[in-house]
Amino acid sequence: MDVKEAKAIYQLGEGAVVKVLLALDARITLLEETLKKQERKIAQLSKDSSTSSKRPSSDDITKKKPKTPKKTKDVKRSKGAQPGHIKNERSVFPSEEIDDFYSYYLESCPNCNGKNLKLSESPPRVVQQLEIKKIPITKEEHTAYAIWCESCQQTHYAPLPPEVIKAGLFKERATALVAYLKNVCHCSFSTIRKFFQDVLGESISRGYLSKLITKVSRSLDKPYEELLDRLPFENTINGDETGHKDNGDRFWTWVFKAELYVLFKIDKSRGSQVLIEVLGKEFDGILGCDYFSAYRKFMKDFNVSIQFCIAHLIRNIKYLITLPDKETKTYGENLLKTVKALFKIIHHRDEMSPSIFRNKLFKAKQEILKKATKNIPSCLNNKGKEEKTEVKNMYDRFLKYGDAYFEFITNPEVDPTNNIAEQAIRFIVIDRHITQGTRSPRGRAASERLWTVIATCALQGRSAYNFILKAVEADFSGGFSPSLLLDTS
Repeated sequence: MDVKEAKAIYQLGEGAVVKVLLALDARITLLEETLKKQERKIAQLSKDSSTSSKRPSSDDITKKKPKTPKKTKDVKRSKGAQPGHIKNERSVFPSEEIDDFYSYYLESCPNCNGKNLKLSESPPRVVQQLEIKKIPITKEEHTAYAIWCESCQQTHYAPLPPEVIKAGLFKERATALVAYLKNVCHCSFSTIRKFFQDVLGESISRGYLSKLITKVSRSLDKPYEELLDRLPFENTINGDETGHKDNGDRFWTWVFKAELYVLFKIDKSRGSQVLIEVLGKEFDGILGCDYFSAYRKFMKDFNVSIQFCIAHLIRNIKYLITLPDKETKTYGENLLKTVKALFKIIHHRDEMSPSIFRNKLFKAKQEILKKATKNIPSCLNNKGKEEKTEVKNMYDRFLKYGDAYFEFITNPEVDPTNNIAEQAIRFIVIDRHITQGTRSPRGRAASERLWTVIATCALQGRSAYNFILKAVEADFSGGFSPSLLLDTS
């Protein structure tokens, strides 16, 4: 509208002016609502790992992040080990592990060519070496001879040892090696075939490698079931889940991290039914997890104690700060400040007595709940609907589940974050990207068991290969399976 058009409307009288103004006001209101929706959508699309539960690998690497100022130091640190650093040296092989000894002597002095020599009291120079044998495998042949019985007129064969029948082509160590390469080293069957062909000089099919993994999975049934039976009786457990593909179908890999072991379970569902199956309806411990709905339903239906992850909470609060609404942003900034004050207390816990530490944590908790549920910014549209939905959602979260973020105050063994479960599931994500998932129920069962062994052995400082080997040996010979439960008595 230009000046001439505006004057023309004015000449038409009061009614025309009011009509135009109302139309303009309605249009401005519509545009403002559209702008708010677009700004909210932009904020949602701009979420990254720092403002949501999205994985860091999903962040836009082309997006420039603000540079944090580097701390200046008076003295520039040199490369390598620093003063006071304990030197880390490999321990020498004991003499009983040495296969061959080689000794070297001088027949004459390298300086004057003199022959009058005797051994010095100075210690000799020793170099120890490792080498792979030219053919690092042994090949066996087991022959069962046939006899003819004149009495029953039949041919009979001498029985082969049961472990020979069960093993087939690959014995225990070779079978355990295939499982180790597949699940610990994240090798594909094609890569394992190439390794056996190029290094060991043996051709093997992908189908037979798959059968070997099934054998290993069978040998780990008892150790896996032992952990599964033990889980419902743990005092504290941390849980998490990540996507899993099986023949193109959507599955979920669940992780349950106890103090001394880790268990994985692949399921079609991401719902609370999995928690019921694994932990049971009578679970009396504390479950550390994120704010996902399955955990909240499990908590509500069976009165389970939950420790929601505060690290996830901080990301959700940071998201509020990215929104365009000033009141929402201020609410988020104030809430974030109180949560950071809580972590400051946690970081200085060694400087306080246990009683003072708990008192300070309790006061920090009260301050967080106050900031989250008092003086909440609100704005209703003409339909009576709340426009500041993000603030309302955060308010409702603290109103319903506020105490579940502070279970660690009264139970010191509980971690305020769910980082340990996320760390335990990290190598599964790597495996998923390399192997593209599984293809059958047998494949899912094998992955569950092998991942459980790998993560638990890493937690306990044990060799995953040695454990797999012992399990395979026990399965082939009919012996007792090893246990993943450490004897803490």
